[in-house]
Amino acid sequence: MSPFQLTRTLPEDATDADLRADVLQGLTSMPKELPPKWFYDARGSELFEEITRLPEYYPTRAEREILIARAPRIAAETGARTLIELGSGSSEKTRHLIDALLPALDTYVPVDVSASALTGAAKALLAERPGLRIHALIADFTRGLELPAAPGPRLVAFLGGTIGNLLPPERQAFLTSVRAVLSPGDALLLGTDLVKDEATLVAAYDDAAGVTAAFNKNVLSVIARELGADVNPADFDHVARWDREHEWIEMRLRARHALTVKIPELDLAAPFAAGEEMRTEVSAKFRQEGVRAELADAELELTHWWTDREGRFALSLSKAR
Repeated sequence: MSPFQLTRTLPEDATDADLRADVLQGLTSMPKELPPKWFYDARGSELFEEITRLPEYYPTRAEREILIARAPRIAAETGARTLIELGSGSSEKTRHLIDALLPALDTYVPVDVSASALTGAAKALLAERPGLRIHALIADFTRGLELPAAPGPRLVAFLGGTIGNLLPPERQAFLTSVRAVLSPGDALLLGTDLVKDEATLVAAYDDAAGVTAAFNKNVLSVIARELGADVNPADFDHVARWDREHEWIEMRLRARHALTVKIPELDLAAPFAAGEEMRTEVSAKFRQEGVRAELADAELELTHWWTDREGRFALSLSKAR
């Protein structure tokens, strides 16, 4: 049997259909919004990798610190023979976890919407760890999880604080879907960015070099290229704002002047008033008691909580109740 298998559970045309639906709904809503998943074309992914290396952007470094320090403990607590990573991307940070789980680890199951990202990461991992088996899934985990047969215990990892991009009802639906695929002895490893001072939070999403601004505006380039939208990113300013009530960062694009975004393919002309803002991302920040409560609502019990030395980011381990 080949050490690498790639399975598609997402229809070939799903991405195009989803983009059309999201843009049509988002640009006709009040206020306007677009989901953050559309940042990540090839250029957007490059920009995000650059963001993770910026001095202002602490989450990636903080989570890596925890993984390096705690991966052996995670391996001992779970005894996982299968590691499932949701939104795996390049699988860069996951290497620390994979190495701790070996040699007991039998199968790594990265899940992502990008076939090229999955294939590239798998080739690199197999070159370094020839005994590993990889069964990659081209799938959208927000639509529910359909996992391949693999030996247990299984560890589902959702890293990077990406759960913060989901609104509370979406988070609950996601955690419930994870709980539904967990068997006795399986576990969930969850990365969550923590509430901290406003200046640190805003700087992480509005860096001095303007990389996050370019990343935010890239969504406009995506809809221009993919849908033929008549839109110029230079007509918008990047905005990052801390919402104290909801305890999340909002990224927005603000129209510099009155304009109309025209997309003939969708028979859409979306007017923007001068100064009108379109939300492109929510990034919720968490407290331990809130994470514990959300997990409990999905019938998951938080058993371990680890943070970096500065208490900026947390990894939590939970099991089915």
